Amino acid sequence: MSESVAVTVALACHSEERLPGIRAAIDSVQRQSHRPAGIVVAVDHNAALGAVLRAEFPSVVVVGNDGPNRGASATRNVAAARARTPLIAFLDDDEVAAPTWLAGLVAPFEDAYVVGTGGRYRPVWNHRRPFWFPDEFGWVVGAHYKGMPTTTARVRNVWAGSMAVRADVFRAVGGFRTGFGKVGDVSRPEDTDLCIRMAAERQGHWVYVPRAIVDHEVPAYRASLRFFAGRCYAEGVGKIEMRAALRDLPDALGDEQTYVTRTVPLGLARNVATGRLDRAAAMALGIACAAAGAASASWAARRTGAPRPRITAGSGSA
Repeated sequence: MSESVAVTVALACHSEERLPGIRAAIDSVQRQSHRPAGIVVAVDHNAALGAVLRAEFPSVVVVGNDGPNRGASATRNVAAARARTPLIAFLDDDEVAAPTWLAGLVAPFEDAYVVGTGGRYRPVWNHRRPFWFPDEFGWVVGAHYKGMPTTTARVRNVWAGSMAVRADVFRAVGGFRTGFGKVGDVSRPEDTDLCIRMAAERQGHWVYVPRAIVDHEVPAYRASLRFFAGRCYAEGVGKIEMRAALRDLPDALGDEQTYVTRTVPLGLARNVATGRLDRAAAMALGIACAAAGAASASWAARRTGAPRPRITAGSGSA
């Protein structure tokens, strides 16, 4: 199946400032060992950028997200709507896929119970990695982190920028939940939300494929301690909001509990034992900020008394 199955690659973008990255991402898809059946680029409310991409990439389908919903989730849904293949893969505009990326993502679909797959994020720091940055917190900048599987493995969720899905299951749940993901400076775990809903829809599972690699750009501003703390805080907020929305579905925060009770303590002990107190301190700060975000979101929900919308397996918006 992996050699013959058709897959469309969907890419979302929004700004001319990212043109070099968009070009590199598209070029990397065109060089895949597993040739995609098509490439669809969706542009978020930016007709000028869409015109540039149509002129530069005549073989690529370029569509506009001109609807009421902005952001990565809505724009990915617009791209996915144009796919006519059984599989859809997603790549972000600040990533470059390795030549075997798509082949790696497609291979696990030989198992009928696999609803989606995801690959490994390899960070490309525009500024050198900070000396204090802990290995267990790669997720803060969109990179693999210590504690993730090192071989192909079943997982609860993967990340949206390097993901392949069964198109029928993706559409059955309504795609990415709009208004919940990345819109402006707000970041919520739209990919985890999607993964949980898709798995519940078909009683299936997700597979992480570390050999399916993307190089993910890490801008210089993300190398600051301020960004680190803010991103950890946002993660705490987002996961509590996700749990409230998915309260009818199982295991919403099981991976986070394992991370906090196993991965983080092991990392703290290792860094203290090796004299890396800077990294141990950063880990403690990150957990404290995430906990503060979670507490803030929980308090806000109780204070307003307004029930969160209940999200079932088929409650997306594609």
